[in-house]
Amino acid sequence: YPLSEEFLDAYYSSLSYSVYFSFFFCLAVDFANCGRGQLKFESGSTSDFRIDASGVVYAARDLELTGPASLTVQVNDIATKRQWTTQVKVQVVFLWSTHKVNVKLNADSQLKRMKRDWVIPPINVAENSRGPFPQELVRIRSDHDKNRSLRYSVTGPGADQPPTGIFIIDPISGELSVNKPLDREHIPNFHLRAHAVDLNGNQVENPIDIIINVIDMNDNRPEFTHQIWNGSVPEGSKPGTFVMTVTSVDKDDPKTFNGMLRYKILSQNPESPSSNMFTINNKTGGIITVAAGLDREKVSQYTLIIQATDMEGNPMYGLSNTATAVIKVTDINDNPPEFTAETFFGSVPENRVNVIVANLTVTDKDQPNTLAWNAVYKITGGDPTGSFSVPTDPTTNEGLVTVVKPIDYETSRTYVLTVEARNEVPLARGIHSPRQSTATVSIQVIDVNESPYFQPDPKLIKLEEGMLPESTLTTFTAQDPDRFMQQSIRYSKLADPANWLRIDPNTGRITTVAVLDRESPFVKNSLYNATFMASDNGEPPATGTGTLQIYLLDINDNAPKVFPQEAEICEKPEPNAVNITAVDGDLNPNAGPFAFELAHRPTDVRRNWTITRISGDYAQLRLKIGYLESGIYDLPIIITDSGNLPMSNTSYLRIKVCQCDPHGDCTDQQHIMAAGLGTGAIISILLCIIILLILVLMFVVWMKRRDKERQAKQLLIDPEDDVRDNILKYDEEGGGEEDQDYDLSQLQQPDTLEHDTIKPVGIRRMDERPLHPEPQYPMRSAAPHPGDIGDFINEGLKAADNDPTAPPYDSLLVFDYEGSGSTAGSLSSLNSSSSGGDQDYDYLNDWGPRFRKLADMYGGSDD
Repeated sequence: YPLSEEFLDAYYSSLSYSVYFSFFFCLAVDFANCGRGQLKFESGSTSDFRIDASGVVYAARDLELTGPASLTVQVNDIATKRQWTTQVKVQVVFLWSTHKVNVKLNADSQLKRMKRDWVIPPINVAENSRGPFPQELVRIRSDHDKNRSLRYSVTGPGADQPPTGIFIIDPISGELSVNKPLDREHIPNFHLRAHAVDLNGNQVENPIDIIINVIDMNDNRPEFTHQIWNGSVPEGSKPGTFVMTVTSVDKDDPKTFNGMLRYKILSQNPESPSSNMFTINNKTGGIITVAAGLDREKVSQYTLIIQATDMEGNPMYGLSNTATAVIKVTDINDNPPEFTAETFFGSVPENRVNVIVANLTVTDKDQPNTLAWNAVYKITGGDPTGSFSVPTDPTTNEGLVTVVKPIDYETSRTYVLTVEARNEVPLARGIHSPRQSTATVSIQVIDVNESPYFQPDPKLIKLEEGMLPESTLTTFTAQDPDRFMQQSIRYSKLADPANWLRIDPNTGRITTVAVLDRESPFVKNSLYNATFMASDNGEPPATGTGTLQIYLLDINDNAPKVFPQEAEICEKPEPNAVNITAVDGDLNPNAGPFAFELAHRPTDVRRNWTITRISGDYAQLRLKIGYLESGIYDLPIIITDSGNLPMSNTSYLRIKVCQCDPHGDCTDQQHIMAAGLGTGAIISILLCIIILLILVLMFVVWMKRRDKERQAKQLLIDPEDDVRDNILKYDEEGGGEEDQDYDLSQLQQPDTLEHDTIKPVGIRRMDERPLHPEPQYPMRSAAPHPGDIGDFINEGLKAADNDPTAPPYDSLLVFDYEGSGSTAGSLSSLNSSSSGGDQDYDYLNDWGPRFRKLADMYGGSDD
């Protein structure tokens, strides 16, 4: 029915609900019985509850409760008369059935009856129930089931959705049951919807939401996040110093006693200096110190067993677990270093540096290799010159007394040092350094043979150059630092670049052996350096060196010379002139200003040239006549310096007179050159010539080698198969001895007979000579005597027979040139008949293998 909201609120607020319970069993109460005597339980509300002798609480009657109730339980120990009390809280769990509210109003209101929707409060189900299953939770009924048959069902996770099968409903009676134990830690609540339909499947009621809360039980022990906890605390910490925090978790509901944890320390190892050095906050797990006396040198580590218990730490009903807390006591600098002895001893040879004299050992109870253990050493007395230092050995923590400056035995034979040891960090507050942190070091200095030394070094003396040999310059002596040793010193010369000096080996007196010249190349900036050595006769001998510097004063001993030595000038005096100066090896005032003058000889010098002084060091030379023929002229110029005793010198200026362009530049490209080339130019030209000759020689050798290779190939040809053994065509005979038109090249160079004719590649004439060098025949005289011709021919024949590369015909051998007036017989007189029948050719066999073929052809039998 349509009712206003204000009316409904007023109506429902006037209603009161009462719930009735019949308690058959409520809970059990137990006390920790320390005395193990007989206990008597009593209830503070005897009319509502009763407690039996075992501590089980029962409802004494039907109770009408509108909310949570509390119960006070008291127990008495009959033997000891001790008494304990506890408070028991009773939580009311409402199990609602479907209900309807009928509202009746006055008739004159003309309002009709209205039915409200289903309302089911949340259902609480304890987890881990042991059954029996299925266990009924609630019954769902609809008013429509009085008139017709209905079917009930539930949907949602746990029913028809995963995880399925947890909740089931009787479709006819509407009884909702749980089918298996629930686990709150897995699913804390379920949201289901209940449906009511008729047999045709039509919905008769709106779906109702059912919320099922899983009530937590203490079924999970606390679990520490780490089984072993590591912490640290400095030694000497005051009580209340924070150390570390341990934590644990409980899967049970943290809003209930099941998940409320409490911590406590079960044990401490070692129990020194007290068994309760630490305490723990029972709620947060924070561990702090509660006693003084933490000393790392005595106890460096504590091990605590920590327990966490739920149910707010109730030892009877709470579940517990343990973990280990390892607390390291960290070091502080509460122990200063202490020397192991009051005095340390050492020795060192004099003049030695970076030598370890003594090792200082200390002890420190602090943790090794830390700032509180590392020692730092400081010399507080006995070393006014800073000759020693004491660095620390990083491995052993020892102090290494080291010499850092040379020590002189003659100055001090012993040293007594005071050394103090400290740590790298200051001592803790309230700790003071003991007397053992300071020690003395006694050092003995050992005398050794030291080198003599010159004083002063270098020694400078000033002398005029030009001193004559055997002049005494100075005495250069050395001193021996070994005052307590009787030793003698001898001197010798170590370096004298110009070999000008000599030193007396006993006295050190230095004399000259040559004239001292300031202009010598061994003198730099007027200084000449010579080095001398002094040696003693100690064991072992020692030597020292000293340098003598001689500053040579200049005298006027060098004449000036013209500069430059070569110049160019035009044939006509205008517009060119030559500026000249002079160079002098001496220094001022023995050098410039200079006086320039032309020599009187030859006479044409002063006639053709004139010289004018420009300044103290420069003069100008120009032609005196209007024209001078081109060429090179050597002009003698007299130059005089400005010394106290002036020195004059005649220098020659080589000057080139040339034709000039309008600008005054020589048009001749050749420059002034000396009568011969310079030494560098001559050497360069000679090197080029030598390189060229070497290249030509290498080329000739290479050609000779190639010729020998071709000759070696020709020797491989069988003489019987050599084409040169065939009959050769010598051409036809000419018109007689006087025929000057005969081609002599046929007799001299048969390989060039057809040089004007192009021959195909690879085709050779039958009578053509092979391509290799000519055989070397005996040289003939320019005009041989007629009586020598026979010998000459025999020598040529012998050479041809022994030459494997010679052709098998004598026409190619050049014996002489036949011409007009020849005393030799004419070649035309030879019988050139082709018959040769009456001629005996057997003698050709004696001429060698080259004529053996002809002997077989002409001298053989008729066959």
